[in-house]
Amino acid sequence: MITIREETPQDAPLVRKVNELAFEQPQEAVLVDRLRESCDDLLSLVAVDGEEVVGHILFSPVTVPDPEGGEIRGMGLAPMAVVPGRQGQGVGSALVERGLALLRERGCPYVIVLGHATYYPRFGFVPAIQHGLTCPWDGIPDDVFMAQVFDVERMRGVSRVARYRDEFDEAT
Repeated sequence: MITIREETPQDAPLVRKVNELAFEQPQEAVLVDRLRESCDDLLSLVAVDGEEVVGHILFSPVTVPDPEGGEIRGMGLAPMAVVPGRQGQGVGSALVERGLALLRERGCPYVIVLGHATYYPRFGFVPAIQHGLTCPWDGIPDDVFMAQVFDVERMRGVSRVARYRDEFDEAT
């Protein structure tokens, strides 16, 4: 039985291991560590089976310029990782669904993701360009840079580049 809960400080090394195993490289794990150190406003969830952390998802702040000045702050989903032996069993889906539900409840106006064009639409993501949001990195196809807008009124008239935290630029 999988339980989805917010990450605790004791989970940090386990989350690192999940990301390293899932991505077969340390880059995403390093990104999570850097974001955890520099950003107080993360939503970090773990999927736990018994005492074992088998999955992780991170949402971090992103911004787009507000048409009336200022910025509209939302969240970016990245990374999402499930240990190889548990992939394809609904762990990732449970993490995404719980994270989106929490963000919606907390009044987040939108969530963006750079991910698989055939995976994320099942959760309500559409190409971000449909909401006037564009990717900050060159060469990214529209179908893999996606958004889910919870507050349509707040996002009305937005036609701008979505800006991730600087840690993402350092990771690319």
